[in-house]
Amino acid sequence: MTSTTEDPLDFLDNNANKIQNSAQTDLIQQLLYEIIRVKELIKYYESIPNGGGQLGASILNELVSEAYSSLVNYDIILMKKYYDLLLNCD
Repeated sequence: MTSTTEDPLDFLDNNANKIQNSAQTDLIQQLLYEIIRVKELIKYYESIPNGGGQLGASILNELVSEAYSSLVNYDIILMKKYYDLLLNCD
């Protein structure tokens, strides 16, 4: 069995002609990529032995949750805020 790493946001690239290109759609796409990247970071923090990364994981979980909320509410100002915050997570 071979494992292929598929881009979970590949549908955004494949439907580029269907999605209206604007600053908002670019921000939405970038925020989605950052959410996925930070969710991978959360897995890393949770894997630290003896609960050493639980605080970091919970903080990142809260950021991801708020970023999702900004997407659902289509709040451009909050999307930009959480994009900037998630971009600097490592």
